[in-house]
Amino acid sequence: MKPWTTLFLFLSVLSGVFAAKSTPDKFQKFHSLSRSGPVDLDNASFEDLTTAPRDYYAAVILTAMDARYGCLMCREFDAEWDLISRSWNKGSKLDGLKVVFGTLDFDKGKTVFQKYMLQTAPVLLLFPPTVGPFAKVEAEPVRFDFTGPISADQLYSWINRHLPDGPKPVLVRPVNYMRIVSGITILMGAVTLFTVLYPYVLPIIQNRNLWAAVSLIAILLFTSGQMFNHIRKVPYVAGDGRGGISYFAGGFQNQFGMETQIIAAIYAILSFATIALALKVPRMEDVKGQQLAVLIWGGILFGTYSLLLSVFKTKNGGYPFYLPPF
Repeated sequence: MKPWTTLFLFLSVLSGVFAAKSTPDKFQKFHSLSRSGPVDLDNASFEDLTTAPRDYYAAVILTAMDARYGCLMCREFDAEWDLISRSWNKGSKLDGLKVVFGTLDFDKGKTVFQKYMLQTAPVLLLFPPTVGPFAKVEAEPVRFDFTGPISADQLYSWINRHLPDGPKPVLVRPVNYMRIVSGITILMGAVTLFTVLYPYVLPIIQNRNLWAAVSLIAILLFTSGQMFNHIRKVPYVAGDGRGGISYFAGGFQNQFGMETQIIAAIYAILSFATIALALKVPRMEDVKGQQLAVLIWGGILFGTYSLLLSVFKTKNGGYPFYLPPF
């Protein structure tokens, strides 16, 4: 029995030596294939990559690239996955930390999809090492489901959280020369357009009347309560309870959308009447025309302000003052 026992022990030691050497050889095989991007896998190579023992992490994305499957996210994320793999292979990393990135398409890996009972794609499976300094007790893969559009930066951060602490390669996006050229072209076009239009645009920008009109419109909008309408989402008008329409809300804490427009129009008329009396009328050379203009603009000012007081009295029934004819 001793010869058989000795032979059994020898074969056991020999198999252990081959098993220990199999994982580095397996990593080198897949690593050499992933220098230019993720390894394209099928059912057999996926099993070979993920079967224990392994002294490396295996990050495999299960996807469905064919157009007949309608997986738009699979096609959109393919370039991002390629970016993650190339960034990892080119950067410096923790000593002894090994990661293989792979891609398994549904057409080549239907058995794997059935094994993991996958109904959607893409899905990322991260297999931890079973031997070596970073081996995990639990050898089951960690799964990442794509619930919506995601960038390479987000997935790369998720992968790094499941790797050992230490230096890791930085995700580096290639320089988009087309975007740079487009930006320079647009900038040069804008500078050229500004240079050509500068003599015509500058007088408009420096026009005092234009800025006065813009400022006056902004003041009228804000003082009439436009911001209140946007914040409170007030109704435009409301019923008065008698089959009619109420344009003004009672109280100072409520208002309607049309009420704001009416008040803004009243303020505008009062402003233009005041401007006309202060600036335009004194410059008139015809004395009789000047007197007529004073009467007209004074009447407009008086009547409009009387209307404003009546609106104020509508919102506050206890207000005792008013001006005719309202």
